[in-house]
Amino acid sequence: MISGWFGENGQLFFEIELIAANGEIFPVEVLLDTGFTTGFLAINSQDLDGLDWPLIVSETEMQTARGDALFDIYEGRVIVDGQDFVVPVHVGGELPEILIGSQWLDRMRLVVDKPQGILTLEIV
Repeated sequence: MISGWFGENGQLFFEIELIAANGEIFPVEVLLDTGFTTGFLAINSQDLDGLDWPLIVSETEMQTARGDALFDIYEGRVIVDGQDFVVPVHVGGELPEILIGSQWLDRMRLVVDKPQGILTLEIV
């Protein structure tokens, strides 16, 4: 189980780890975006530097809250709740935060109790 925290505007934040192709591990803060329903992880193209993940698909169109955008899809490795996953990663140029999508909720239980300050993700 990983514990998260609430942002100033009620956002749901967690820490996960990105695994570069050379095995180096980078802990990162991610925002759970329940509107990101078609993927697991979305990062800014600048955040891709140094990871050397392989490109799967180039310039896939996707609808975002800001309208249609083009994303490249990479094969990324992440550690979430202590487990290593290989997931498709949407990479675009105008993402202010690293996002985890609601696809994770098919594999994990989300517990949110804001009055008690409880925010957890746990593999089921």
